Amino acid sequence: MKITKDSVVSLTYQLTDSAGEVHEKVGEPISYLHGGYDGIFPLVEEALHGKTIGDKVSVTLQPDDAFGEYEHEMVEVEARSSFPKDIAVGMQFEGAPEDADEDDFILYTVIEVNDDEVTVDGNHALAGKTLTFDCTVTGIRAAT
Repeated sequence: MKITKDSVVSLTYQLTDSAGEVHEKVGEPISYLHGGYDGIFPLVEEALHGKTIGDKVSVTLQPDDAFGEYEHEMVEVEARSSFPKDIAVGMQFEGAPEDADEDDFILYTVIEVNDDEVTVDGNHALAGKTLTFDCTVTGIRAAT
């Protein structure tokens, strides 16, 4: 069976950056619904179309094809008093930018803490990076 619209595709994959650093690797297959349903990067889905079980695919994703460009305006400095006492670098908080709609939340990561201020970054950790998505098709079936 070949990968076509409305087939459930299972695959293992590894995501690396241009320096070769592995950012994500799955040993157990993940599955997604093929056909433009936003279950996987569009360029990867395009490369997988027509493939069969056992096929390997490697796709290089520019920032705009993956997690977007790094936006410096997504880094904000806030008053230390606005955060819990046990705040630490690496913690994450959901919040809305000042000019956003009420329901427009972003996941912010704490990148610096000092006595008076906390710096948070709303960019995805892989924003601005060129990535390579290497995968192996492990299963294909019709969606039910």
